[in-house]
Amino acid sequence: MRARLGDDIDDFCVKCKRVMNHSVVSLLKDEPAKVRCRTCHSDHDYRHEQAPPPKVDPRKAALFNQVLEKVTGAPAEAEPPPPEVVVEAKPEAADAAPEAVEAKPKARKKARA
Repeated sequence: MRARLGDDIDDFCVKCKRVMNHSVVSLLKDEPAKVRCRTCHSDHDYRHEQAPPPKVDPRKAALFNQVLEKVTGAPAEAEPPPPEVVVEAKPEAADAAPEAVEAKPKARKKARA
């Protein structure tokens, strides 16, 4: 069956993080290109009901294994990383040692008389 503008189809919603009802917003070669979630009203590309792959942070796993070694005294079993691990580069400020940061109080608005 061919999709038409405004048709209801199921798709994975990026914002809701679930397969939800969507309306077809645009078509490309008789296939839905963009859809709008009928629950949260966000627009996104049609994903064919496929959830995006989970993000894996190898640094978190390495820190966890390091702490586990210190607590148990035995070396932790290293799990091989998934074949498609993408590590995003962070700004240099994030690589610096974390320091205590004081929260600045927010300026209050003056009350009008």
